[in-house]
Amino acid sequence: MAAVSTKQLSQKLAAIAESWTKDPFRPNLQLQTFLKSLAAHPRLTPQAVEATRALRDNDMYKKYPLSKKMLRPASSPLHYERLVEGYEKSAQGIGRPWWKVFFGIW
Repeated sequence: MAAVSTKQLSQKLAAIAESWTKDPFRPNLQLQTFLKSLAAHPRLTPQAVEATRALRDNDMYKKYPLSKKMLRPASSPLHYERLVEGYEKSAQGIGRPWWKVFFGIW
């Protein structure tokens, strides 16, 4: 097996960084920027590039999917659905009214 050169690894990691989604909540702090700077590191390893690719492609989520019981806990079955809804609305700039927060209404 031929060793992969640092330049090839750097190119692969830079391509992964380009395809990484932007974080709307922290425009000044992006994982994409960190990955691009990591691509220039002289001791970049194939394992680091593979781990980054696995994170981007959700390999662990595909290998170990979460059950419905895990996603809808008995104590608060709508918790994760509300969390995702709040995240999406917040990204659009839509906040919950103060009275809904105060009374715990969704």
